[in-house]
Amino acid sequence: KEVCDIGEKSFVVEHLTEREGRVKDVSLYVRKGEIVGLAGLVGGGKTELCKTLFGDYKKSSGTITLDGKNPSDAVKAGLSLVPEERRKEGVLVAETVTFNVSAACLGKYCHASFVDDRKTAKVAEEYVKSLSIKTPSVRQKVANLSGGNQQKVVVAKWLNADADVYIFDEPTKGVDVGAKQEIFH
Repeated sequence: KEVCDIGEKSFVVEHLTEREGRVKDVSLYVRKGEIVGLAGLVGGGKTELCKTLFGDYKKSSGTITLDGKNPSDAVKAGLSLVPEERRKEGVLVAETVTFNVSAACLGKYCHASFVDDRKTAKVAEEYVKSLSIKTPSVRQKVANLSGGNQQKVVVAKWLNADADVYIFDEPTKGVDVGAKQEIFH
């Protein structure tokens, strides 16, 4: 266990209800530096809550604030979501590792309307090394990686975006034991 200073309330959810009734009257808060886990049975609404918090599902009532502001654009506001279904929602499997790692924050690699390919490749190589992503090259298509390495690419994408709040929905679903340990680390 790592010792961490816990700060003030940062991410606050009050009486959140999703438009189609998949989430009803949820309230919670997370302080800066804090990790909060939600557990429940399959079908209990964890995924629906994650998607509603991130904005994939629309809310009908309640409030979500991040540092006192309404995060209407989740990514710009500093929210990230590592979804349960990585191949459908987490990565672009037909694209390269480099593209996927930079996808959530492409703006920081652009000059005018051009992407700095060398810079994105360098950053991707750093994440491949630090997350132990097994790939022959950062130019490798994500579809050709194992499930655990695909999931690490999803994690790298959001770490690269430098979010304030990371929402993980079953981050180790369908990955081998070694990859699970690396993802948790």
